[in-house]
Amino acid sequence: MPISFARAPRRRLLLKLALLLLVLAVLVVGREWRWLDLLRLSWQECRTEPAARAAGVWLPDYRLALEVELAGLEEDETSGLTWNPQTGTLFTVTGKHPQLVEISPEGAVLRRIRLTGFSDPEGVEALGDGRLAIVDERRRLLALFRLPPGADSFDLADAQRVDLGFAAAGNKGFEGLGWDARTNRLLLALERPPALFGLAVSAEGAAGELQPLPGEGLPVRDLSSLTVDPRSGHLLLLSDESRLLVEFDREGRPLSFISLLGGFNGLGRGIKQAEGVAMDAAGNLYVVGEPNRFHVFRKTHP
Repeated sequence: MPISFARAPRRRLLLKLALLLLVLAVLVVGREWRWLDLLRLSWQECRTEPAARAAGVWLPDYRLALEVELAGLEEDETSGLTWNPQTGTLFTVTGKHPQLVEISPEGAVLRRIRLTGFSDPEGVEALGDGRLAIVDERRRLLALFRLPPGADSFDLADAQRVDLGFAAAGNKGFEGLGWDARTNRLLLALERPPALFGLAVSAEGAAGELQPLPGEGLPVRDLSSLTVDPRSGHLLLLSDESRLLVEFDREGRPLSFISLLGGFNGLGRGIKQAEGVAMDAAGNLYVVGEPNRFHVFRKTHP
């Protein structure tokens, strides 16, 4: 039977279209599951020397130890998280109904403090000397204050306020706060495009201006929160969109990571909208996700 050469170009065209569709499908799925981010960070982990692993946090050794719902905060959209060494408790803020909420290490809601004058609190940080800092994303300001004992409300007018600028950021402004005790700086995370800034803070209050920190090429799509390991000084960056928690050394190099997808590091269904991360002096790791899920990770290896 003679071969129909007229069909050959059509078959090649169909094959090219099929390959193109396959590539597009891989890219779409890869974007959804963050394969490229995971591959890049996995490569960095493989190159990390054992001494550097021992000196840092080394997130691959962490496993989920506790997952609970924060009672009564289902409609409040928790965001941001900090460990307060003076009280041995954690604090988070809520954006939908502005509150400062104190939480036990086991995820019990201890008290709520109504925040008056705040529009969209997204991050909170304890400075270690009794002061707290809250970043209001919509107002683009930082509030520094001491919470009166037993207070059930706090007014923004009673805080020292710092204008953070970035008026064009809209609702993609500053979200994360971390305290670097070694340099007496507050570290601020810009949500998108992801970027880090430092602000010197003295006993009298904020001093100087925002200074951009090295962070070009951050292997995440956005930043929702950050914390500083009080033992090593390493930085932990949380990304909601990339579903990742990444450890950086003091020179800004990525060392290790946790994927927040289900099936990794003891997570069952994963953390869909991670909004806050904190670490205590013992190395326990805490993560909150909207609307009100609270997770505790502990290191399983020495």
